[in-house]
Amino acid sequence: MSGFDRPLRILVVTNLWPVDGGFQGIFVAEQVDALRRLGHEVDVEVVARERGKLDYVLAGPRVRRRVRQGGYDVVHVHYGLSALAGCFAGRVPRVLSLHGSDVNTPWQRRITRLGDRGYAARIYASRRLAEAAGDADGEVIPAGVDLSLFTPRDQAQARAQLRLDTDEKVVLFGGLPANAVKGYDVFLDVLAALRARGMSVRELVLVEPGQPRAAVATKMAAADALLFTSRQGAEGSPMVVKEAAAMGLPVVSVDVGDVAEVLAGVTPSAVVPFPPTRAGLVEALAAPLAEVLATGGRSDGRERIVWLDSLAVAERVVAVYRKAVAGAQPVPAPGADAQGWAGMARRG
Repeated sequence: MSGFDRPLRILVVTNLWPVDGGFQGIFVAEQVDALRRLGHEVDVEVVARERGKLDYVLAGPRVRRRVRQGGYDVVHVHYGLSALAGCFAGRVPRVLSLHGSDVNTPWQRRITRLGDRGYAARIYASRRLAEAAGDADGEVIPAGVDLSLFTPRDQAQARAQLRLDTDEKVVLFGGLPANAVKGYDVFLDVLAALRARGMSVRELVLVEPGQPRAAVATKMAAADALLFTSRQGAEGSPMVVKEAAAMGLPVVSVDVGDVAEVLAGVTPSAVVPFPPTRAGLVEALAAPLAEVLATGGRSDGRERIVWLDSLAVAERVVAVYRKAVAGAQPVPAPGADAQGWAGMARRG
């Protein structure tokens, strides 16, 4: 085995990591698991989380110590708020993954921009996100899906496990209701619109603090459709849409992140552009959702998204690592002109 082909030693630096049974950052943890399954050695340095927000500033020396002691080939920083801590990695090649709000939310992109220097590569969760960052030619690799967990299964059994009536039309909300960017108010209004049409529908909330990962798959198996209602500009590459497609669960979604790409050709499913008014949005979502529920059955999403298998995605990430390790020069931060990061920060 040549030096270039050997397994890599990787340090992941991230503020997105599930702690105490939580779900935040589960997709980063699953990518780490996929990298390990491919034979690479991966350590993780968690920034902030239980240490508090001040750790975004204090984590740098801790990262530097780990790099000096760990003999890493590459440091992979997940999420822009951790980019500054990643700058303390010294001469080890660094890769920065940007996931959504670190580009789309003004105050977060300002902080991201402070640490976005000297990276050998940047990975964006979607093409739309790369374009928003002024880096249209940037590397786009969405987070992968564990197809062994998110696999079609018997709906009746899933409903029995959740104590749901087999005759109910169940619509899944793909987020935590308290998280305003997920648009739970719009979700409720769409269901109200369906009830006003005489349809009997029941809501099922996907995300609950502390629930096991397998419960997510069970709820997707039990539901008739996922209604995804995140605010405009709030998403990079929403995992729940990819996971639902992998399970054959029909999806009706607003056009955020890479949803249109993920659901391209998936039947039945629908992606709805944002209309000028909120009332228009509710109606635009209610119509295709009513059609999906009336039709019944599952989607052909699984066969359409095999390219998002977690191991295949991890292999693409490793290819970025190897290019960095091979000696690629650090790329300038995107948006040296007014159209990119710098201009975005000024406009924000």
